[in-house]
Amino acid sequence: MSSTLLAQSFCCMIVQIYMESLMKKIILGILLALLFVGCSSKGEESVAVEPKLVVGKELSFTLNDQFEKQHKLNPSTKKLIFAFSKDSAHICNDFFNTKEASYLEDHNTQFIADVSAAPSLIRSLFIMPGLKDFKHTVLLLDTKELAATFRADMETDKIVVVSIIDEKIVEIKSISTVEEVKKALEND
Repeated sequence: MSSTLLAQSFCCMIVQIYMESLMKKIILGILLALLFVGCSSKGEESVAVEPKLVVGKELSFTLNDQFEKQHKLNPSTKKLIFAFSKDSAHICNDFFNTKEASYLEDHNTQFIADVSAAPSLIRSLFIMPGLKDFKHTVLLLDTKELAATFRADMETDKIVVVSIIDEKIVEIKSISTVEEVKKALEND
């Protein structure tokens, strides 16, 4: 009788170990699925949007910066620098980071970076903490819907400089280098 009890105990222990192993695999599978869902961005939908950046058009916006503080288009702003791609954002941020914290403000400029293409997990774990290290203000286009209105008809692989007088767009040009950024801000 004791050998039967021992065999049953042994079988129960094997089943329990198997079930625990199975549960670990299920939990791991669920966590991996959630990770991939968290890393994916919403599917891109091809929807016609009205471009915000059009010469002759008045412009207004309210955008959050890297510290989630809201900013409007400053009435004294004469230039907007847009970085729609990772490469153009790096060029701008690297340049602005070599200047005084007030450099953009001193040149009546606001800097806007498009982070909408980054998966939400990457944005929250890496991009936002990195942006918080900068001494200059970075306004953010953080949703695809918002970014689409600014991206429409722009050369998104370049740095876009928008010149403004009294909140009205008077010129839009695309540039690629640090030297051009400096010239656009300091020589105009």
